[in-house]
Amino acid sequence: GLPRYHLKVVRLPIPPWPQRWDLIGPLVIRRQRERLAVPRCGRVTDRIGERKTEPAPKMRLITRHGIRMTSPSPLASPSRVVDWAISDAPVPYETALAIMEHRIEQIASGAEPELIWLLEHPPIYTAGTSARSVDLLQPDRFPVYETGRGGQYTYHGPGQRIAYVMLDLRARGRDVRGLITLLEDWVISTLLTFNIKGEVRHDRVGIWVARPQRGPGAEDKIAAIGLRLRRWISFHGLSLNVDPDLEHFSGIVPCGVSDHGVTSLTDLGLVLSMPDVDMALAAAFERVVSPVRQVPSPAVNIVK
Repeated sequence: GLPRYHLKVVRLPIPPWPQRWDLIGPLVIRRQRERLAVPRCGRVTDRIGERKTEPAPKMRLITRHGIRMTSPSPLASPSRVVDWAISDAPVPYETALAIMEHRIEQIASGAEPELIWLLEHPPIYTAGTSARSVDLLQPDRFPVYETGRGGQYTYHGPGQRIAYVMLDLRARGRDVRGLITLLEDWVISTLLTFNIKGEVRHDRVGIWVARPQRGPGAEDKIAAIGLRLRRWISFHGLSLNVDPDLEHFSGIVPCGVSDHGVTSLTDLGLVLSMPDVDMALAAAFERVVSPVRQVPSPAVNIVK
């Protein structure tokens, strides 16, 4: 056995590790801010439209390339290949919703893999579960659809790339806030391809671009995020303004935010085709989330 003086040593309490406030302080402050902030658009809802309880956010890091990434998470999986489909012609909203709901049931049962579906819609307004009637300024301008996604009013139309995100969070980790962060990182990485700095804000969801030429604090929204979960399968997703008619946003208060405007890649001075943007989206998705494989558009098999 141990000598008596060794026995005295092992009975001593173990001193705590020194507190590195320079490391943990910013994370604590960040988490406190996240808990206090109430996103005004792009919330995540369950299938009955109520806000889901979300885990605490992970600390975000900045790589040397300027791409904001999260700490390691099972949401980003290099071993899970995701189907990647593109519809060239605008898809009616009712058709897209029916296809999404059919596909997530197939994903939940294991019959089909996860899917990212890129498309455009004819001009419409959609209302999330937090939409207020006063924010619909021109109710007769375009068709208005009530959706089960989180958030408020937004516009969809030609020139805007919609990405419907159908991922299985049962396999990737049931981290709802982590999924939102992952989608934000995906868009930010895509924008960096075109030397555009996209940013997030604690008090409003989406991706924002600073417009210093209009004065201090001026910024516009370039991408919106709104998700819904059913049986831990995500659907709906995000929209990126490539070259839409920005005047169409004047019929609503986009996402309930009246203090800032909206912008697009064209508005920022970039002349890009939709295939150019699709290639950047695919490359960024593979960097940030998972590898993809090209599949035919699901719109060819319309679900009745």
